[in-house]
Amino acid sequence: MAGYLFEPTRIASNLAQTHHKRSGQVRSGQAQKPKKQRHSSTKKEMQRDASSNNTYNYGDVVYWDARYLQESASTFDWYQRYSALRPLIRHHVPTSSRLLMVGCGNAVMSEDMVKDGYEDIVNIDISSVAINMMKKKHAHISQLQYMQMDVRDMSFFPDESFDNVMDKGTLDSLMCGTSAPLSAAQMLGEVSRLLKPGGTYILITYGDPSVRFPHLSRASYCWQITLYIIPRPGFERSASTSSSPAKSLLEPVPISENGLLPADFVLEDPDSHFIYVCKKMDEAELACSTSHLLMPTVV
Repeated sequence: MAGYLFEPTRIASNLAQTHHKRSGQVRSGQAQKPKKQRHSSTKKEMQRDASSNNTYNYGDVVYWDARYLQESASTFDWYQRYSALRPLIRHHVPTSSRLLMVGCGNAVMSEDMVKDGYEDIVNIDISSVAINMMKKKHAHISQLQYMQMDVRDMSFFPDESFDNVMDKGTLDSLMCGTSAPLSAAQMLGEVSRLLKPGGTYILITYGDPSVRFPHLSRASYCWQITLYIIPRPGFERSASTSSSPAKSLLEPVPISENGLLPADFVLEDPDSHFIYVCKKMDEAELACSTSHLLMPTVV
C-alpha cells in the first residue's frame, strides 16, 4: 500500500464545515471573496499526521447513526445537489439504468433523480438509522429501494448487477477512517465487480487527482477515467474572470498519464469539487488497451 495517502486532516476540515447543515447548504461560515489561483499539489497536507485529531469520526458507523438520529427530521446532500450535477449525470447515465447509490444517507438526490425520469435506484448506507428513515419516507416511490450495507462488502449483489454506481462523499468518508487505503481498495474493488462492462462509477469528491488517482487507477478495475471539475455551490466568479465564458460542466479536464493536472492549470474556485467518471471497459476495449485509459486526451 506504499504511496497511498491517508486524509484525516483535510477531510475533517472539509466535512466538518458541512456538519449539521441542512439540504442545499453545503458550506458553512461567511462566504469569502473568491480568488483565482493556480492548482497546487495537496500531497503534503494529505499525508497522515499521527498527531491529527478529527472532531468527527466519519469512518465509524456509530458516528453516522448518532448523526442521523439527531437529524431525523431533516435532509442533507453532500457537496452538490442533483440540479447542479444533472447535465453530467444525464450525459453518462440513461434513465433506464439500474443505478446503485452508495452512502445515500438522508439526501434527496435519489428522489430528485426519480422525478427526472430515473426508473431503478438502489440506495445503500452503513447506517441502519438512515436506511430505516429513508425507507419510511420513500415507501410510496417504487423506483427507490433502500438497504443497509457496508460498501466494503456488497457480496449480497451478484457480479455485474448495475449499469452505474454513484458516490457523493462515501469514499471521502472512508479516507478518514482507520486502514483507509485498505478500505478504499475494498470499496472500489466491489464497485468494479458490480459494474456491468460499459457501466460507469461516478465519484463526486473534494479530492484532486494527486490524491484520488492512485486509488482509482488500478489496472484490475479496468476503468477509463474522465475528469470533470465543478465549483462549489454558491461560488461567485471574480471580477477579473466574470467577463469570460464560464466553463461547461460537460467539458472534460485533461490529466497526465500519472493522473495529474497540467502544471499551468487554473482552478477558478480553489474549493471546487472533482468528478471522476470511471467507465468499465468491455472485452473489445480491453483488447485494445494494455492498461487503464485516461480520457480525455492525455496532455
